[in-house]
Amino acid sequence: MKARLISVIVPCYNEEAALPLFLDALRKTGAELYDEFACNTELLFVDDGSRDATLAVLRDAARTESNVRYLSFSRNFGKEAAMYAGLQHAKGDYVVIMDADLQHPPAMLRDMIATLNAGGYDCAAARRVSRDGEPPLRSFFSRRFYRLINRISDTEIVDGACDFRMMTRRMVDAILSLREYNRFSKGIFSWVGFRTKWLPFENQERVAGETKWSFWGLLVYAIQGIVGFSTVPLALVALLGILLCVAALLTVVYIIIKTLLFGDPVGGWPSMACMVMFMGGVQLFCMGILGEYLAKTYLEVKRRPVYVLSETDADADSTPPDADSNSRNP
Repeated sequence: MKARLISVIVPCYNEEAALPLFLDALRKTGAELYDEFACNTELLFVDDGSRDATLAVLRDAARTESNVRYLSFSRNFGKEAAMYAGLQHAKGDYVVIMDADLQHPPAMLRDMIATLNAGGYDCAAARRVSRDGEPPLRSFFSRRFYRLINRISDTEIVDGACDFRMMTRRMVDAILSLREYNRFSKGIFSWVGFRTKWLPFENQERVAGETKWSFWGLLVYAIQGIVGFSTVPLALVALLGILLCVAALLTVVYIIIKTLLFGDPVGGWPSMACMVMFMGGVQLFCMGILGEYLAKTYLEVKRRPVYVLSETDADADSTPPDADSNSRNP
């Protein structure tokens, strides 16, 4: 029986310090998976325009280890683009996405493959059951986001869901059939369907380096998820417009009746100024929501590629060793 292949996709952005530790951990895990499940493992790293020596580490690993491959972007395109590129180039029967900082425990790969081998599931995904070590404010807003998007979207996104998951080839092919430019993978994984088993794990600290996600970056990512998987904000804008029209009509009727009965002179300019400012703010807010959807449409119709490659492992042998020191610098 031919051994199955597991492709492990690892998005990397300035992970020079973490990569040697990750490679050591995956060598051990890969050997265990082969002994227990007769599965070979390929490591597919995606360098997302790193500005440290990440690319140099990947070149060296690709030269010395036959199961290591890499893709390098011409600039930073974001983790979503890195995951998409990895899925496009993965060769495995099973495909895994995991981070290089070892916050995703390699030991869970055993449970994931056992789940898929048992049948009945096309995806085994990790779900954080705690947020220990995460800033309280970030944890609070993360929970609010999951609650909100599950209320306004038909696509369920499990609270604590991670990108760390193992998928069958048919699920990967289904994901790749969605060629949208604005990608929100947590939603895409759910949207394509297929049965998923959630495997709980405790939050892990990074082994090295610093997180690349800022609060602002996560906020923008959350907005992208809402815009990509719900049109409820547009319906709310329409509803708000109707309510304001009704309120304005009632106000006009009230002013006419009051003037006819009491002959009230024109007055109240401070309140009128506040009302004008309030209405202007509401209009700008509604325009902002509409603009967000319009901007996403604009990006989609331009049909730009999700990423641009500058180098792959096929170029590693032809790259002079001296070039490894010439990593991207600001």
